[in-house]
Amino acid sequence: MLTDPDLGTIEFVPSQRAKNINVRILSTGLRVSLPIRSTQADAMKFINSIREKLIKKQGQVSKGLEQSAIFIDENSKLQTLTFTVEAKASDRTNIYFALKSNVLSIEFPLSTDCATKETQEHFWNGISYFLRKEAKRLLPNRLKQLADIHGFTFSDVKIQSSKSRWGSCSSSRTINLSLYLMLLPSHLIDYVLLHELCHTKEMNHGDNFWRWMDKVTDNKSKALRAELKGFHMPS
Repeated sequence: MLTDPDLGTIEFVPSQRAKNINVRILSTGLRVSLPIRSTQADAMKFINSIREKLIKKQGQVSKGLEQSAIFIDENSKLQTLTFTVEAKASDRTNIYFALKSNVLSIEFPLSTDCATKETQEHFWNGISYFLRKEAKRLLPNRLKQLADIHGFTFSDVKIQSSKSRWGSCSSSRTINLSLYLMLLPSHLIDYVLLHELCHTKEMNHGDNFWRWMDKVTDNKSKALRAELKGFHMPS
């Protein structure tokens, strides 16, 4: 392992499966898979030949991390309501997901470029599968609990994959909840559920609606609304 002034920490990992020198770009450096007969000097020669390209791409990765806390790579530690997501490179030939003991492990081949749109989509397809299962297990029951506590009624609840809304309520009092609510802390999940329950009384966002919201949140609706804006769905 060495530190490069432009690229950060460069980690060299010998691999029996690698046929060529593979460079994966991380926000804090590089991870280089070395075939058995290759040396660190060989790797650095290759890195220097594409240095400008690597610097540019690393900047794109860092920018993505700044814009959203849900970029997935080995440095990310995504905490959902019920499990933590941990990603790591391995000698696998495919991307593998396993949920055990409240940890969703993602293993991916050493040659994987986490910065590509395709890789992020693959990661999120797997994560979303488990988020949906957990959302279906927990959110309808919690919605019913809050409705009973505050005297609301609703006709149905559906778990959807919306990336534009945390939730919605129809005129027939059907409440739709995004599975990505599971990315929020519990108090903000409750805020969204209460928001949709208040829409069973007031379908707009007028003064009466916000009076309902203040009533069910102990006058914290404005602060909770502002806090929610700091969270994002996967793009």
